[in-house]
Amino acid sequence: MKRIVHFVFLGCLLSLLAGCATTRKSFDYSAFRSADPHSILIVPVVNNTMDVDAADYFLSAISQPVAERGYYVFPVNMVKRVMEDDGLADASMVHSADTTRLASLFGADTVLYVTIERWDAQYAVLTTTVTVEFSYVLKDGHTGQELWRTAQRLVYQPQSNSSGNAIADLIVAAVQAAATKAKPNYIPLARQANLQAVIQAGHGLPAGPYRPEEYQLDQERF
Repeated sequence: MKRIVHFVFLGCLLSLLAGCATTRKSFDYSAFRSADPHSILIVPVVNNTMDVDAADYFLSAISQPVAERGYYVFPVNMVKRVMEDDGLADASMVHSADTTRLASLFGADTVLYVTIERWDAQYAVLTTTVTVEFSYVLKDGHTGQELWRTAQRLVYQPQSNSSGNAIADLIVAAVQAAATKAKPNYIPLARQANLQAVIQAGHGLPAGPYRPEEYQLDQERF
C-alpha cells in the first residue's frame, strides 16, 4: 500500500513539474512602461528563408495590427526607400546599424526589428502544410535598450470536406495540396501571426496612446 501511495505521489509531482516547465513566463514590461513609446518605426525585415519575396509580403501585413494597438506606425514603404537612400539597402545592415541613428532619421520613439525564420510550404502528396515563423524585437529609439521581444509560429493545413466517395476525396485532396504547394497564400497566415504577437496577454504589446480605452489601463493583462 505504501508503495502505491509513493508511486501516486511521484506521478503527481512529475506532472506538476512538467506543467511548470511548459508554462511560459510573462514578459517583463518595466522598461517598456518607463519608455512609454508613442511611435514605432518598422524597419525592413531580415529574411532567413529561401523565398525572396517573403520580406516584401510580410511588410504588407505588419503595420495594421501594430497601429491598431494604439501606436503611430511610419509607412513601411517610405521607410524602406529612405533606408535605401541612406545607404542601408540590405536588411541585415539595417538590423546591425545603431538603433538611435535609425530612429533619428524619422524622429521615432522605438524601432521594431522582425526576422522571418520560416515561410514555406511542405508538400506530402495529399496535403500541403504552410508554415510561417517570425521573431520580433522592439528597441528604444533614444537609448537602444530592448523594450519588448516575442516570437510567433503558425501552421496551416487545408482541410477538404468529405463527399462520401473515398477515391474522389483522395483526388480532391491531391489537387488541393498541389495547388497550395504551387501558390501558397502566406498573407492571411502572416497577418494572423502578427495579430497574435501584438495582442497576446502577457507577451504582446501593451495598448498605446492612440488606443485611449486601454492605454495604461491594461496593467493586469501586461
